[in-house]
Amino acid sequence: MNEWSWGWFLIAPTIIGLLVLNIIPIFQTMYLSFFKSGDFGKGNIYVGIDNYKKMFGDSQVWHAVGNTLGYTLIVVPITIIIAMLLAVLLNGKIKGKSLYRTIYFIPMIAAPAAVTMVWKWLYNTQFGLINHILSVFGMGPVQWTTNPNVALISIAIIGIWSAVGYSMVLLLAGLQEIPKDYYEASNIDGAGPIKRFFIVTLPLVTPTLFFVMVTSIIQAMQVFDVIYMMIDVTNPAYDKTVSLVYLFYNNSFKYSNKGYGSAIVMLLLAIIIVITLIQMKVQKKWVNYM
Repeated sequence: MNEWSWGWFLIAPTIIGLLVLNIIPIFQTMYLSFFKSGDFGKGNIYVGIDNYKKMFGDSQVWHAVGNTLGYTLIVVPITIIIAMLLAVLLNGKIKGKSLYRTIYFIPMIAAPAAVTMVWKWLYNTQFGLINHILSVFGMGPVQWTTNPNVALISIAIIGIWSAVGYSMVLLLAGLQEIPKDYYEASNIDGAGPIKRFFIVTLPLVTPTLFFVMVTSIIQAMQVFDVIYMMIDVTNPAYDKTVSLVYLFYNNSFKYSNKGYGSAIVMLLLAIIIVITLIQMKVQKKWVNYM
């Protein structure tokens, strides 16, 4: 009984935090989605499923769904591939290993606002560093944040740069848990570095890879701060870059329609749940638990 009490005592802060910051807001948001905000944010009016009817007929919502999924499809695979390569390299015997790990992880702990401001300068059409480098090679300036065909890729590059370090650290931890016996056995069998990666490293790191994939998709689906600071509603690329969270923010806080914004968030929650359930189902076919 004493151990049981201490166990609950130690996890109580996490449980309370989840209830206050996650679980209760979910039900509050669900409740708000059936109401229309009253004047000056008071006196909410019950409208039933009208917000959901409006949402399913709103072309901008479906643009946001497509942009959010497109951003996720760009960011997650590339981030995981780069993070995996870096983790394998840093797991080997190289000098300055700790320094490299720190350097790659720094973007993860940097303030998103500061990161976005730096990239906004880099993407500047007139005096940005990237366009300056392109001009050296005789290429014209690129409208990184105003060209509808390029803006989402520009934002995805920032997302990849910011997330690689975190995924790399997790994968590196997974690599270090692989018993050395497997590598010794593969060496005896004459397997080279590439073959050893595919027959030993990759299968045994799949539990960590699965965790990184699930959390990366959830994080990418909630993209907001980068788009918010890069793209405003008057930007020609707005429709091609607006995400579901950005659309929720605009409706809830700019247009004072928290009911409609809540419905948009519930749509995002439903999409994330469906994707996560599919991943949980499919993971039995490719994740190898030792």
